[in-house]
Amino acid sequence: MATFKAIVITKTASGTAAALTDFDELDLMEGDVTLRPEWSTVNYKDGLAITGKAPVVRRFPMIAGVDAAATVEASSHPAWKPGDQVLLNGWGCGETHLGMFAQKARVKGDWLIALPPGLSGRDAMAIGTAGYTAMLAVMALERHGITPDRGAVLVTGAAGGVGSVAIALLSKLGFKVMASTGRLQEEPYLRGLGASEIIDRKELSAPGKPLAKERWAAAIDSVGASTLANALAGTRYGGAVAACGLAGGMDLPTTVAPFILRAVSLLGIDSVMCPLAVRREAWKRLSTDLERGKLQTMTNEIQLPGVLVAAPAILDGRIRGRIVVKIQ
Repeated sequence: MATFKAIVITKTASGTAAALTDFDELDLMEGDVTLRPEWSTVNYKDGLAITGKAPVVRRFPMIAGVDAAATVEASSHPAWKPGDQVLLNGWGCGETHLGMFAQKARVKGDWLIALPPGLSGRDAMAIGTAGYTAMLAVMALERHGITPDRGAVLVTGAAGGVGSVAIALLSKLGFKVMASTGRLQEEPYLRGLGASEIIDRKELSAPGKPLAKERWAAAIDSVGASTLANALAGTRYGGAVAACGLAGGMDLPTTVAPFILRAVSLLGIDSVMCPLAVRREAWKRLSTDLERGKLQTMTNEIQLPGVLVAAPAILDGRIRGRIVVKIQ
């Protein structure tokens, strides 16, 4: 029987446990494309799944990992053939479908997109779901009519994965970026990515007023809870906040005031089930709008066993930027 290395989450009497172990190829789930994942990354959701801090995993045993840059090994799907270089983000991988922290995977071909020209698998996973989500948020603000001349864009959770990529993208597009972080020692890093103003997270994480001084034209928030509420309260008339995370909590202690008095819009960003056409557009934009030098600045590389160490670290806010995982 063929086996391969994988980060496997199992159910235990006290909760869940994760370990690097051998997984039998015969136990892979149904799919019309077999992949050889070569690179992956560690996202906040991966941290939740591996540590069991939230009920992310819906079946056991589960191979963790929501992302992969991979080579097609076998395919009965008409769009893909052996040797194709592909990307996978989300679609329930690592939650309901066996994930990508593995030397082999089997998935639906409809979940895949081609690796964009000029983008290596390593760079794609240095971006990962966090960076792809940041691009979706930027695109949502653009569709709402947010342009650099309207004012600054606030980015919360700025030193994390979504925040780091969002700052680099917005800066490249000509926006003034206000970066909110609880790690003020990372100011040189954030300014290097393109932030022009640093805000202490404490200003936004405490309960605030229904409306605050209008300070930014828009915001990208990966924190949730009071931080998202304060981001809405400080948004200028007609602005928008793209919400894409819950690092600070799932609650939203706000009022209708920003919506009915300032015409502020709250834009929900989902990366997991995002339609293929939008995915392709986002990855095409990432291949051109994200400066490679800045991507390298925010990226650290680990091997597959290192995922078990990175998972709790990302939840504790001890990871700066992005982690790329070398699988093969």
